[in-house]
Amino acid sequence: VLKCGADKVSVNSGAIRNPDLIRQAALRYGSQCVVVAIDARANAEMPSGFEVYVAGGRTPTGKDAVAWAKEVYERGAGEILLTSMDKDGTKSGFDLPLTRAVTDVVGIPVIASGGCGSLAHFSEVFEQTGCDAALAASLFHYRELTVKEVKEHLREKNIPVRV
Repeated sequence: VLKCGADKVSVNSGAIRNPDLIRQAALRYGSQCVVVAIDARANAEMPSGFEVYVAGGRTPTGKDAVAWAKEVYERGAGEILLTSMDKDGTKSGFDLPLTRAVTDVVGIPVIASGGCGSLAHFSEVFEQTGCDAALAASLFHYRELTVKEVKEHLREKNIPVRV
């Protein structure tokens, strides 16, 4: 995919099955090209309170989400796409505790995903966690918000956004 012109690739289940894939891809193509997607759900039995899921968030792995995030960072991932499966589709706001826990242990960009339902949710995730980006889908698909509205809102809150 990268040889065909993609800037980045995202791996999730493949990285769980073969964690060395992260380092191999980073060494061959550069860390900036390697995004590890982490789908997580709350699980009180995990040290961080969050467990990694695969197969589109359907299958538990028994891995602690925050420990896995730290491991993928140490293995050379250049970015993490962090999706809260508990919040995804709810429009109740991003999972701030999960996002904060991951951003606190990694030194790479984290994209918060799952749960955005309003302009306030965008500014909240940037103000209350260390994430570098926030993902939303249905708000744009169903034309509830525009990218322009989100950027204007973030600028009003003094949160830097690209032009």
